[in-house]
Amino acid sequence: MTKRQRRRRRKGRKKSDAVAAAPVETKTAGSAGTPRGARKYRRARRSDPPAADPSPQNRLEPSGAESRPAPSTFQQPGQRRADGQRVATRGDLDTAPIYAALDLGTNNCRLLIAVPTRPGQFRVIDAFSRIVRLGEGLGRTGSLSRGAMDRAAAALAVCAQKISAREVGRSWLIATEACRAAANGVEFIEEIAERTGLSLDIVPRETEARLAVSGCGSLIDRKARGAVLFDIGGGSSEIALLDLRGPHTRRLASRIVAWTSLPVGVVSLAERHGGRNVTPEIFEMMVGETVEMIEGFADRNKLDDLVGTENFHLLGTSGTVTTLAGVHLGLERYDRRQVDGLWLTDEESDTLVKRIAGWSFEERVANPCIGSDRADLVLAGCAIFEAIRRVWPAPTLRVADRGLREGILTEMMVADGVWRRRDGRRAN
Repeated sequence: MTKRQRRRRRKGRKKSDAVAAAPVETKTAGSAGTPRGARKYRRARRSDPPAADPSPQNRLEPSGAESRPAPSTFQQPGQRRADGQRVATRGDLDTAPIYAALDLGTNNCRLLIAVPTRPGQFRVIDAFSRIVRLGEGLGRTGSLSRGAMDRAAAALAVCAQKISAREVGRSWLIATEACRAAANGVEFIEEIAERTGLSLDIVPRETEARLAVSGCGSLIDRKARGAVLFDIGGGSSEIALLDLRGPHTRRLASRIVAWTSLPVGVVSLAERHGGRNVTPEIFEMMVGETVEMIEGFADRNKLDDLVGTENFHLLGTSGTVTTLAGVHLGLERYDRRQVDGLWLTDEESDTLVKRIAGWSFEERVANPCIGSDRADLVLAGCAIFEAIRRVWPAPTLRVADRGLREGILTEMMVADGVWRRRDGRRAN
């Protein structure tokens, strides 16, 4: 070996040792703005601007089938922000408690598994969603059918496997309207416990409304003085009136001045009136029926001094409003990142409802944001949405692709104090 070759070998060893000793940088969403090559070969300098958090609140996975873990939502791990909070590191996430939230509804079975990160935020590490139509035929028979229960049980078995694989430390698994209304709802929950080992709680309507607010509250406009949040489900629709006058708070459930749960959802309404061939007369009948239910809500006028003003808006969380948003954007494939947090004007909502109501069943199936799973339900959802807009007219609607699961995770993490400051106080 020549002297030149020996010098090259020594230089290569020094370079390898230096690279091995250097700390690994956590990639961030804001790294796209750093100089070329910086993400690989250097740590962020103190003079570098802080990276921007891309999410409104929580980094979540798109709705739909099983999804991969979401990317990290934190920047500059280990450092302290202006408020004194230490930003989570990858090591923190490895040791952070793991939470699971499951929502078994009339139409869907949904699961989120997450770890807490910044105060008020969490990172989703696994997710699952499947349409099971648990409430199919419930309106006619008053009981859950064998086929519907088996579909739900199969989905819940997948959820049980995911929860077990992630070594979840705490979970809250809920069932809503279908199990509340069915004569055999309790027996089904007991059957699920035997078949999957999962223990589900049938929650009351008030809890469901509160969880919807907890899950979607971050999307409320900070300038708004009032808002109506609604969640159009498969068998029921939850509505909460929020009076936002006063100091800002993250705990928006404390701002609920009235709430109701309508005994109508996309599945139950479509089964009563039909969902495939919906004439304008049938559609208007569905709207009118829902308006009558809302008018039976004694406290619906609590925000009358704000309704219709620029300081008031609607916030919708359901497959109905996310479908409307996807159609509005002309998406060839549903993309949660573009839908969650989207604003629609009153005129845009009008146009969308009329457009979808004018489509045939085959045209609804052909739309990638509707498809065969929702084609017979979407017009029932549009009718409920239209009824809400007639009672509480608003210049704008904000669309939320989040809801009960996010509310469950938030409430569990708050109860456990995982976001408490080091001096013992909770972050506001």
